[in-house]
Amino acid sequence: MVEKPEEDISSSDSNSTEIPIPLEDLSLNKNSQISQGAEWDPGQAITPGVKEQKKFQPISNFETMAHLLKGNIGTGIFAMPSAFLNSGIWVGSVLLPVMAIICTHCMQMLVRSAAIMKKREGDFSISYADVAETACKTSNNPKYAKYARAFSITINVFICITQFGFCCVYLVFTSTNLQQVVEYYAELGWDVRIYMCFLAIPLIFLNWIRNLKLLAPVSLVANVLQMSSIVVVFYYIFRDPLPPVSSRPAFGSWGGLPLFFGTTVFTFEGIALVLPLQKDMRRPWDFKGWTGILNTGMVIVTCIYIAMGFYGYLQYGEDILGSITLNLPQDEVLAQVVKILLVIAICGNYAMQFYVPIPIMWPTLSKYAARYTSNDLAAEYMFRTFMVLVTLLLAAAIPKIDLFISLVGAFGSSFLALIFPPILEYVTYAPNISKITITKEILILLFGVIGFATGTYAAILAII
Repeated sequence: MVEKPEEDISSSDSNSTEIPIPLEDLSLNKNSQISQGAEWDPGQAITPGVKEQKKFQPISNFETMAHLLKGNIGTGIFAMPSAFLNSGIWVGSVLLPVMAIICTHCMQMLVRSAAIMKKREGDFSISYADVAETACKTSNNPKYAKYARAFSITINVFICITQFGFCCVYLVFTSTNLQQVVEYYAELGWDVRIYMCFLAIPLIFLNWIRNLKLLAPVSLVANVLQMSSIVVVFYYIFRDPLPPVSSRPAFGSWGGLPLFFGTTVFTFEGIALVLPLQKDMRRPWDFKGWTGILNTGMVIVTCIYIAMGFYGYLQYGEDILGSITLNLPQDEVLAQVVKILLVIAICGNYAMQFYVPIPIMWPTLSKYAARYTSNDLAAEYMFRTFMVLVTLLLAAAIPKIDLFISLVGAFGSSFLALIFPPILEYVTYAPNISKITITKEILILLFGVIGFATGTYAAILAII
């Protein structure tokens, strides 16, 4: 029988009406009002502007598993065959589980550190940045206290970079798929950047929605459409006989490995959702451990990614494109419908990912905006519109799905998924830490730094 450990981070010193954090309070201003009553959805962080409170309703283990799977299976899955093209079919099949093990272990590091912070501080905001700040402030080594604020801000900065990077990837993905469908039937001869501009118009208005509760139906529809599309993609992969495995190279190239790293860490960068998931559980002690929900869920996610990468590359070989959806037959209605549905789904996901960094950035920027206008709402709408246009410009500058995914993964996701967790664990336990643990942390840190440097360089080199 599993006993509830003392460090359960979901326990609370307050009464039964404690309000759960939907995903993360990522705001740099801890005094800012964050809604805690909106419907929660993985991958989303904050809900500004809604002040009503609702009774805490914990979720079951099954619901937690569903949220974990949904939050970790995203657009990156369609780029996995392209990643296997860079690594080779067998090297990719080995390195992908290794990456999954390392990323999952880093998630466990964050969970354990949060549990210790909960014991030290009692009731505090359960978020990646706040755990890092609290770890520095309460470390057994007082010299780390002066770095607390800087550590928290750095994590929030990379969260913003990564989230806007996701939005850029989504814009490239949707415009490329939309272009292929329209050009097949209409033959307009338009550049993909023109489709980006057209898609940016509804995205601007969609991202004017300030209440996560209103975006919840959008997220639900987007998730259903995306999961259905994944099933259809697998149907096309296995519909025709697969060529022999020997027809694909076991190893791609040394230059392709950094690109493989970037794509893989992009797909596994779901570390920000683990703490809120555990906090909202009815049985949070079932989340961690060798056979806990986190490890079990990540095993399932890894198997799906391996299947998509291995068999997608096996089926299409050197002809594989940045997204496998672009390899689906253009003369079949089902394939074209899937692309259109994915465009709709990814636009919804764009709005949800865009929602995360706004409360991090806007509280500070609003102070400067107040000098020029007294209409705070109009100023915020202008800022949201400006940031959509920024993602449009970045997407137009790099209209290549696979390379953009690798760049975002190597530059942004590697810090959140691989570099910060070992630093956080060391600060949490130091100086009472074994040499084996220190060695492990150094190895993971070096792996993340090397992957960041080589992956970013390789992606930029391939882009230019």
